[in-house]
Amino acid sequence: MIRSRLIFLLVFISLLGCAERDLKERGLVTDQAMVVSAHPLASAVGSSILRQGGNAIDAAIAVQFALAVVYPDAGNIGGGGFLVLRQQDGTLDALDYREKAPAAAHRNMYLNEEGEVIDGLSYKGHLAAGVPGTVDGMVQAHEKYGSMPWDKLVQPAIELAAKGFPLTSKEARKLNEQRADFITYNTKRPEFILQDHWREGDTLRLQHLAHTLERIRDKGRVGFYEGPTADLLVAEMKRGRGIITKADLASYRAVWRKPVTGQVGNYRIISMPPPSSGGIALIQLLTISEKYPLQDWGWNTVGSAHFMIEAERRVYADRAKHLGDPDFYDVPVEDLLDTAYISSRIKGLSLDKAADSDEISAGVPAPPESPNTTHYSIIDAQGNAVSVTTTLNSSFGSKVLVAGAGFLLNNEMDDFSVKPGFPNSYGLVGGEANAIRPGKRMLSSMTPTILEKDGELFMVVGSMGGSTIITTVYQIILNVTKHGFSMQGAINAGRFHHQWKPDWVLSEWGALGAGTGLELWLKGHRIAPKDGGIGRAAGILVLPNGKLEGGADPRGDDAAAGF
Repeated sequence: MIRSRLIFLLVFISLLGCAERDLKERGLVTDQAMVVSAHPLASAVGSSILRQGGNAIDAAIAVQFALAVVYPDAGNIGGGGFLVLRQQDGTLDALDYREKAPAAAHRNMYLNEEGEVIDGLSYKGHLAAGVPGTVDGMVQAHEKYGSMPWDKLVQPAIELAAKGFPLTSKEARKLNEQRADFITYNTKRPEFILQDHWREGDTLRLQHLAHTLERIRDKGRVGFYEGPTADLLVAEMKRGRGIITKADLASYRAVWRKPVTGQVGNYRIISMPPPSSGGIALIQLLTISEKYPLQDWGWNTVGSAHFMIEAERRVYADRAKHLGDPDFYDVPVEDLLDTAYISSRIKGLSLDKAADSDEISAGVPAPPESPNTTHYSIIDAQGNAVSVTTTLNSSFGSKVLVAGAGFLLNNEMDDFSVKPGFPNSYGLVGGEANAIRPGKRMLSSMTPTILEKDGELFMVVGSMGGSTIITTVYQIILNVTKHGFSMQGAINAGRFHHQWKPDWVLSEWGALGAGTGLELWLKGHRIAPKDGGIGRAAGILVLPNGKLEGGADPRGDDAAAGF
């Protein structure tokens, strides 16, 4: 028995060294402006807006609507997201257009009469949807910072939806994989599944979505939250026993918030505040990392990987206990970012062996959102930078397409603690800080981030990946600032992830290598291989000569575009 286990372990560890990506690859380099997103057509739309003289916010709006068409599993108008802005003069802002719980929501809405969780109710179907925030977020961004006419920013998405666009092999595969759920959870057969089997190169036309986008183009916020679109959404809710009402739609407002910032060496980290947990966790991780010689230890060596896992273990314990919607829960932001407090979190950290997560902190971890999110990064010709992460939660959200309106609804209600102490669809459990309440925003891991170096714009970065978003962004930043990688190389590089509980290290194939993986096992780390990659990032790096280098993730169809 011992011999067979040893053979299994050695074979498993050897597989950790199988996959390789080019760590020295240089991404697209442009002189003035750049967009990096999850789809080449969306990046092209954003680049076109910048070429016409639009600013970074103009391009962000156009990319958001384009992604709702060409990247329907995460791009959206029926979901929400976060936007972080750094203007050319250094002024900062952050927009929270995260979804909210409907007024009829309550903490026990997914429980049966015995108080037990009803399987899947918070995850699939009409009752899983929160009130969408994307359209109001884009409207508010335009009102405050936009420079081009609104209709010109929405029009490219309308044309893509009406004329159709060719499916990539990945998008065709995802549509095919979700076909059964589309049939099960829709009250009317959605246009996504009119074809039995999608293939690469097939043209997808979304006429109902085109008409919805036309109403948004012509009437702005009213074109979505009132009138025919609202009528169609509420009718869909009634057919499927959902609870979003016209009053919920009319009352939704995105919120401008102050970004969280932290100084780490000569870098200033600018990121999203709560209800995102990402900004605080990222700053904690980078602050802890500054105290150790990661550059000397090297990229993904035993020493650096062990330390990073231990840092992640401690930071995710904080995330579990202290973070939630600041409009409903008193989040101790300043205390969590206090350098003395952060230093105290690594007392007792051993460089020789793995800690036991049960001994790090008491508490209950909050549930992460699905890995099916998307991120885009933009720098315009004037030097304004925007970092945006947006989502439906899981792939294609609740699987519900609003009949006659052509857009998918999110399933963000599953990001709440459906029952304190009960695992959500991703196997983790949540606590009181993230319990369901009417009008409340659910906790998120989205981490749209901008870096300054010596006071100048240096990097725009973010990722998809649910709870792995934070560690993805963390590793990419270290890859550039500590290990000297290019932007593209930093994104290509293999990644690993630890989130306190469950007490496993997720690792992409090839991220750790055979020797490192074996030594980490011997230190007490339990390593689980992650098929399909961890995160999908989009980054832009300002080079020493002022040019821009884009990093588009090879794990997806991501693309950079600019001039």
